[in-house]
Amino acid sequence: MKAMVRVFAFFAACILAGLCHAQDWPGKPIRLIVPFAPAGPADIVARLLGQKLSEYLGQQVLVDNRAGAGGNIGAAAVAKSPPDGYTVLVTTSALAVNVSLFPNAGYDAERDFIPTGVVASQPNMIFVNASLPVKTLAELFSLARTSKLAYASPGSGTTPHLTGENLFNVVGKLNMTPIHFRGAGQAVVAVVSGEPPVGSMAISGPLPLIKAGKLRALAVSSARRNAVLPEVPTFAEAGFPGIEDYTWIGVFLPAGTPSPVVQKLNEAINRAIQAPDFRERLEANAFDPLGGSQQQFAEYVKVEIAKWRKVVHETGAKPD
Repeated sequence: MKAMVRVFAFFAACILAGLCHAQDWPGKPIRLIVPFAPAGPADIVARLLGQKLSEYLGQQVLVDNRAGAGGNIGAAAVAKSPPDGYTVLVTTSALAVNVSLFPNAGYDAERDFIPTGVVASQPNMIFVNASLPVKTLAELFSLARTSKLAYASPGSGTTPHLTGENLFNVVGKLNMTPIHFRGAGQAVVAVVSGEPPVGSMAISGPLPLIKAGKLRALAVSSARRNAVLPEVPTFAEAGFPGIEDYTWIGVFLPAGTPSPVVQKLNEAINRAIQAPDFRERLEANAFDPLGGSQQQFAEYVKVEIAKWRKVVHETGAKPD
């Protein structure tokens, strides 16, 4: 009986400590670790979200870019950080891909993180340097059959990388080589310079240069056309049905973070998503605002891990 009382007292103390921690949290600045270089989807969303979280939580929110290894370097840093709510991962669907793409990513995506909230998503897009003499996906495929072409991706293991692998090399059997960069910003610069002249990325990275006429969008990987680029067809409309891929941006905390802190951060994320000015800025960058409960996001991540495991197997993709 005394042993049972001690066990009960221990768990009661743990619960009370968690509640107290949540009441005190945040008591100092919060770091949002973005595992990609600036100017990509995760970076754009993290900076917009950071402003809102700072306003709602009453603490400074800092964005820290830790690019490399398809998002694994930054993710591993968060997985190994103290589970106190002050180090937060803002990443893309690459986290779901890397489970099966990398033999050793440096963390276990399902064990080491708590999916806390999904902020937004957008389709991936195939685009080219404006000087390349193609205006449709079909024309690009024809050119690729007679010329040796490569395509830029924002990193090995990102969903744009696998969208390109699936479209070009599985469906089209083109044997196009992916050239991986440390984020969408660097990849966009490469396509503008024509080295390589083709890109597969989420919309937000190349969007400004598409509008400036330096890049040409050919097709998007969504079920419907994107409101920001309504003239750009979907893959299905372009003659390549069956591929529907998205890059989503979500927030994760290290495993072991007290549940009240997870809930408080989820509530702040959803509050931001409901703010009209935040939604407008997301939509201006071609993002679809999402949101939802922590449990809903956790289930979604499981589905995404299973989906991308199948794509990695079918494409034979390997980490760069």
